[in-house]
Amino acid sequence: MNNSDKLTRRSLLLRALGAAGAVFLAGCERLSHTEWFPKILAAGEKASESVHHLIARKAMAQEFTPADLSPSFRSNGTAEPNNPVYAELAANGFGAYKLAVDGKVDKPAMFTMTELRALPERTQITRHDCVEGWSAIGKWKGVKLSAILDAVKPQPSARYVVFHCADPMEDDGTKPYYESIDMDDAYHAQTILAYELNDQPLPAANGAPIRLRVERQLGYKHAKYIMRIELVDSFAPIAGGKGGYWEDEGYEWYAGI
Repeated sequence: MNNSDKLTRRSLLLRALGAAGAVFLAGCERLSHTEWFPKILAAGEKASESVHHLIARKAMAQEFTPADLSPSFRSNGTAEPNNPVYAELAANGFGAYKLAVDGKVDKPAMFTMTELRALPERTQITRHDCVEGWSAIGKWKGVKLSAILDAVKPQPSARYVVFHCADPMEDDGTKPYYESIDMDDAYHAQTILAYELNDQPLPAANGAPIRLRVERQLGYKHAKYIMRIELVDSFAPIAGGKGGYWEDEGYEWYAGI
């Protein structure tokens, strides 16, 4: 993804006002240059997020059958992290990989792939919707994020789960990708850390050794190459403070679909 992928003002307006407001877009474009209308738009966007949370919080994303699987599942974002630590792990089949889970938890832990595979798992066939405009259906198998959280015992002050990733977003190896979700989405039944795609070990291009699947949100929320999970009460001290690499660049934090 690149900056051209950013959600446009027009798409933000549609989300805030609903599809019925599309007929008024021409006039609203002019209104967007006033001082008062962007404030209304921001309030509408927040209301839309709140309504989506209220209605869909416990809802399950649509699941499909093996007959619905896409012929191939393309890579979104980075296909091969420019990271020597990751490269060494990959060269050895991720045998030395350990997932760190810390922050606002009572029992910080490090999980090997063997330990992750021993925790409660889930398999689901779902559709990935990318902000770039493409979709694909894949079969994912992975550990339930709720099982990891149960093991580390989140503290009452924990509000968000932050995923720190191995893929740098700059050519010089800086600005590692990161994403976040709230505790409700973290405990959702379909939220998993996937280690298999279509009954095969997760390919590097798709985020090996594990990637997030948070099925009711757009693709940029599905962090790949996860190295560390941190539970926090605020995004303020992390990177740009907006809860994710693309959010720091202007994307919405809550990308519900």
